[in-house]
Amino acid sequence: MRRVLSNGSFLRFYVLLGLSLLVVFAIALGGRSFIEQIRREDYREQLAALPMSLMTRQLAEAPVEQREQLLNRLAERLELQLALVPINDADLGYFERARLEKGNVLVAESPWLLQQRLPGETWLLQARLEDWSEHQWHGSITLLGGWLVAQPNNERENRMAELPSGSWPLQLLSSLPNELTDEQRAKLASGSVVTQLVSDNLSITLFYQLPGETQWLQAGPISRGDTLPLNLHLPLLVGLMIVLSLIIYLIMRSIEARMARLEQAATRIASGRLETRVKVESGDFLGRLGMAFNGMANQVQSLLRGQQEMIRAVSHELRTPVARIRFAVQMVEDMTDQPAIRRQLQGIDADITELDELVDEILTYARLGGETINGAELETALVECRAMAERVIDTLSPLHKELTLTLAPGPEIELLAEPRYLQRALQNLVGNACRHAKTNVVIQLWDEPNLVRIDVEDDGPGIPPEARTDIFKPFARLDDSRARSSGGYGLGLSIVQKIMAGHRGSVTIDTSPTLGGARFTLLIPRRDPPA
Repeated sequence: MRRVLSNGSFLRFYVLLGLSLLVVFAIALGGRSFIEQIRREDYREQLAALPMSLMTRQLAEAPVEQREQLLNRLAERLELQLALVPINDADLGYFERARLEKGNVLVAESPWLLQQRLPGETWLLQARLEDWSEHQWHGSITLLGGWLVAQPNNERENRMAELPSGSWPLQLLSSLPNELTDEQRAKLASGSVVTQLVSDNLSITLFYQLPGETQWLQAGPISRGDTLPLNLHLPLLVGLMIVLSLIIYLIMRSIEARMARLEQAATRIASGRLETRVKVESGDFLGRLGMAFNGMANQVQSLLRGQQEMIRAVSHELRTPVARIRFAVQMVEDMTDQPAIRRQLQGIDADITELDELVDEILTYARLGGETINGAELETALVECRAMAERVIDTLSPLHKELTLTLAPGPEIELLAEPRYLQRALQNLVGNACRHAKTNVVIQLWDEPNLVRIDVEDDGPGIPPEARTDIFKPFARLDDSRARSSGGYGLGLSIVQKIMAGHRGSVTIDTSPTLGGARFTLLIPRRDPPA
């Protein structure tokens, strides 16, 4: 079973989700039991509220010397064991004393112990009984009826409203309900308490005729209160949803974090940092995916490294025969004075120079590719961008005297970069613009908050949008204006892109809004100086 779980991320996810559901179910059962216990305690307190409040009120209104006699009479009528004790002598906790101060009734079960403080006094009434039976119900109603008879007729409603009735809704009736039978009416006339049971919700209503009066006391309907109130249901459901959501979030967070690491590694490799690897933490599906990802990155890095090493080796090997050919051409040129032969030898020498420059380009491209593959950081220094652009113009202006090379005015800009490579990238772009411009090439520097932007614009024919992504490929050429006859080897823009990748920047191309030709843009992000 452990092997199955360790090899299946999603199976483990579902197992953890099932366990979380079991935990939530256990919490729900515990919460339900807790709420039921609170509901039962509340029901017992509400049930005892009327008789206890009535007895404490009568005891508080009675003279102190008559309280003992009144206690015996109340105990006999309700079949209770009653006692008055000082509240300071009672064994009570902090919260119990606080509830008594508010006038609440304390109820303990098995056997029942009811406690309530006398209003405005430091005495505590304690009532003990084995079980709550019908006798206590009837005794409470008769006790209340006798207390109401002693009140003035016009104050009975108000006095009854002041009395905490708990789960005993009280009313004074001037006529009996039609649902009562003749036998029940006769019992009421004889001074008995009549119990009416409604079978739909098992609610109980008690009736009692006030002695010597034509008024009837109705207590009820009193229900058992089996359903949980809404203010208890909602916190339980909300709590369960929060717990379940938290558990699912913690499970998904682990999976998402591992997937995010895979995504980050893929992004870094796509940007050329092939040394990136994924940390493998387990042998499950995601762990195997990470190992396969690392194997893929190793293979790609190995293949590209081999390719770069082969290019460098071939380029170096080409230098020796090129040097021998150039030496032989110079010897032949020194041995002859014939103009036709010397013109042919000069053409051969120009081709050799071009071949030598191509070898230099290939070596530069291979060196940049090797540094990208191996994850080497470029050695940066502070570069004066305007001074660098002026050096590029000074270098290329003598080679293109028919063109006007201009540096647009602007502020001095400093940037942390690799000076030699950055100047090479700008020189490649300016040289490419010079080969295709008609009269003007303009360089513009922009100092932005997080990067430096360098634009190189020309007034040449421009580059079609569909060909703009292909020109950065090695040895790529366009079929129209920017063709082989215009010069170049097809590696200049590829080298620019490699240099920008090493600086974690980019190179883009669009149409010049002022000159109408092509506009190449270098975007070099700013770096923090080394500590």
